[in-house]
Amino acid sequence: MKPWLRLLPLVLLSFGAAADPGTDRAEFNYFVHCRGCHGPDGSGSGDSVPSLKGEMARFLHVTGGREFLVQVPGSANAAVGDQELAQLLNWMLEKFSPEALPDEFQPYSAKEVGRLRQEPLMEVNQLRAKLVARMPE
Repeated sequence: MKPWLRLLPLVLLSFGAAADPGTDRAEFNYFVHCRGCHGPDGSGSGDSVPSLKGEMARFLHVTGGREFLVQVPGSANAAVGDQELAQLLNWMLEKFSPEALPDEFQPYSAKEVGRLRQEPLMEVNQLRAKLVARMPE
């Protein structure tokens, strides 16, 4: 196979992602950075990886929950820029739990994400349990 043919799939992917840098890029980033653990439909895998389906936006209803979604290690340490992470989180909220989004939901901005991801969480499970316990039914 000619060396340039090996690059063809990457070139085609980059053109596809550039067509709509918001939604398409966010979906691509989910596929690359999140899908391996959370699954293609966001269902997670038991206790070790929580489900995003119908759950993710519930964190926006409790104090500290919005910050939590950015500061969990998978978000804070994702190999994407602040703008891409903001787009990814907004896409995930709309995709996996739109019915739970607060009426006054404000999408994440690159500036907010950049500030929050500077302090990744260390005690994720303990904080998650506290936040979940405070969520409205």
